[in-house]
Amino acid sequence: MKIRAGFHLGYECTQPTPMLLVLNIHPSRRADLLSDQTLTFDRPIEAWSYTDVFGNACSRIVAPPGLTTISTEFEIYDSGQPDIVPDDAVQHAINDLPDDVLVFLLGSRYCDTDRLADFAWARFSSTPLGWARVQAICDFVHDHITFDYLKADVLRTAHGGFTDKAGVCRDFAHLAIALCRCMNIPARYCTGYLGDIGVPIDPNPMDFSAWFEVFLGGHWHTVDARHNTPRIGRILMGTGRDATDVAMSTAFGPATLSRFEVITEEVPQEAVKAD
Repeated sequence: MKIRAGFHLGYECTQPTPMLLVLNIHPSRRADLLSDQTLTFDRPIEAWSYTDVFGNACSRIVAPPGLTTISTEFEIYDSGQPDIVPDDAVQHAINDLPDDVLVFLLGSRYCDTDRLADFAWARFSSTPLGWARVQAICDFVHDHITFDYLKADVLRTAHGGFTDKAGVCRDFAHLAIALCRCMNIPARYCTGYLGDIGVPIDPNPMDFSAWFEVFLGGHWHTVDARHNTPRIGRILMGTGRDATDVAMSTAFGPATLSRFEVITEEVPQEAVKAD
């Protein structure tokens, strides 16, 4: 299956503003690219690339005063298969975890485990270890939070989502991650593209999506508390402790997002044959 994806993002700055961007696809998906995936700017801007501590492909720029539009468009191969459900994935004892995984057991800015630990142990300690416990957490979060674009709040933490019972995909991910970490299951935040492939079309404008991964049985496995069902066509952009680490942009000065257009769609089979 071929997927076409990309975006146009417009930022309005009042002064030269340094920015960090996490807008490239994750290095793990580069081999699947069918066309170049590069960031372009509608104004002369120097951009330089770097890899952050989580292995994400990032960029640095200094946005000039005025409106700057950042764009990309690419095509990528996808297997067309839904997310794998690893029913038999086992949970590691903490002393058996790789060193670089341990950070994903700790609380972070949006995953305030210290405020959720008592609830987590009371609610999930009787569930089987491993994937069954992760699924129990996902079932709870999926039923506990109501998805509502109008309730989006960039300051809301996992505990905030727990108490507000409403939010967007990042709130589902943060709460599920925090509960997994409380139960000694390493979990990390993921952001990327997720189109309406194999499911009814969402009438809302396309957006980037948030999900998470858990480390079980020696591997990271995809989990989605918002949809709570395997999906087709995820394109990973970045992973981190929470949304802070993979924000699409981090501005060191005033910067207003004035344009936001994301596209993620399957290329029709007829178009694929014509190519």
